[in-house]
Amino acid sequence: MNVSEEEKKIWRQQDARFDEFLGRIGQSTFRNSFHLKEKDIAYIDDKGWDKIKSHCKDFIHKNEGRANNPRDGKQTPTKGHPVFIAQHATASCCRGCIRKWHKIPENRDLSPEEEKYLVTLIMAWIHKEYLHFKSKDAGQVKSQSAKKIEEKKDDQLSIFDFMNSKN
Repeated sequence: MNVSEEEKKIWRQQDARFDEFLGRIGQSTFRNSFHLKEKDIAYIDDKGWDKIKSHCKDFIHKNEGRANNPRDGKQTPTKGHPVFIAQHATASCCRGCIRKWHKIPENRDLSPEEEKYLVTLIMAWIHKEYLHFKSKDAGQVKSQSAKKIEEKKDDQLSIFDFMNSKN
């Protein structure tokens, strides 16, 4: 994939916004209580990143994408899939939380750009949790994406690198 310098600049700016947002939301005791467990990591390893991202896009589009969902506030379980856990951790679990934390109005459908923003944020959170979990377990072989991130001098997770990696 050829990526222009302008696109890279936009991704770096988005990285900074995500880092700022994740830092801010991490101050919430409730949001900070969500973490991936061993079974979630195994699920990611089994299904792969492309499938997890596909699930995430589908969940966001079907459950949060439309305005006035009659099940709003009840549609996202708190366990059972890494994306569900990430949705709660990133306040992307219902339109009320999306309005409060992301300033996206509830009374209209999400735009494709807003859906992409939420999916990218959720996937970034999942990836950071994944890397944290894998770094705690020194006995396991690290994924290619974990190795790539660790090799970076500034040791910062690049959303651009992650979203364009195949692992």
